Amino acid sequence: MHQQKGEKTHVSLRFCQQGRRRPNRVVVGRLILWQLCGRQLRRVQSLMTEFFKIGTRASKLALWQANWVKSALIEAYPQQNIELVTITTKGDKILDIPLAKVGGKGLFVKEIEQALLDGRIDIAVHSMKDMPAEIPAGLCIGAIPAREDPADVLISNNGLHFSELKQGAVIGTSSLRRGAQIRHARPDIVIVPLRGNVETRLKKLQTENLDAVVLAAAGIKRLNLEHRITEYLNSDIMLPAVGQGALGIEIRQNDPDVQPMITALDDPHTHAIVTGERAFLNHLGGSCQVPIAGHGVINRNTFNLTGLVADLDGSRILKGTLSGSIDSTETIGISLAQQLLDQGADNILEQLQSMGSANHGS
Repeated sequence: MHQQKGEKTHVSLRFCQQGRRRPNRVVVGRLILWQLCGRQLRRVQSLMTEFFKIGTRASKLALWQANWVKSALIEAYPQQNIELVTITTKGDKILDIPLAKVGGKGLFVKEIEQALLDGRIDIAVHSMKDMPAEIPAGLCIGAIPAREDPADVLISNNGLHFSELKQGAVIGTSSLRRGAQIRHARPDIVIVPLRGNVETRLKKLQTENLDAVVLAAAGIKRLNLEHRITEYLNSDIMLPAVGQGALGIEIRQNDPDVQPMITALDDPHTHAIVTGERAFLNHLGGSCQVPIAGHGVINRNTFNLTGLVADLDGSRILKGTLSGSIDSTETIGISLAQQLLDQGADNILEQLQSMGSANHGS
């Protein structure tokens, strides 16, 4: 709010400077300035008394994330009334079918995005890895805060690490990305579908006699469940999903009230990294229906991006790394994706897409 007010004041002061160059208009200029400042002050006061609404899913992890954003906004704008609005998405209702068979990542955001477009909420808080490649017209990502650990973790029943699991061990995951990389590293392991929130998946580790589950480190850490982690999986074995560990704050485009507030929560390095990762995913046309991974880091002002495309059974994995300036992360993401396409990723993607079409038609 204060930034917005400052912008208006800056415009008004330019009017004042013009007035000083024309002495006969000084009085008129001052009157206009006072009128503009008064209107802006009343507008800010009005906004502060209204409830600022944050849209979120209702799981414990989603609420943790939304409450984190709420706390950050209250710290910056202590007079602002802020409330959470929980929204049930289609993905929350369908728990017995893998996402790849029912429409992919957009299932967790569509209803929330519609509420944002309708004006029922002011911002939406998402896990960036849940965001589809394309964002609806009229919306944009206003901020990406500092990222939590993007790694995947193994949580096993008996404390055994990935390499120590018995022959034919059963691991629960519905992620095609995780499944393909697990099968590539350990073809003997059996993968079984595993849906639900973090707590549900951990419970199924016991109730469904699984040897282990693979989950995102960020969610485990945010829910204070680090004591359950058996092993942080090295990226050589398990390259993370695009955007994993990062939050995305979605807003309406050209929203003069909300955008200045949200911009303060943005972390430039995380934003640059995730932009590169998403450019990689977008150029591949990726979704939950394809095993794609992408992980970027910034070291000494250099952006390093590693990307991966795999067959479902992990028998074929195409992997590459590209580096460049942190000002060119989007270009680097597109270039790396094109490299993998030229190496044969296009054949993998076409095959998987035709399989997906056949499954949806059956």
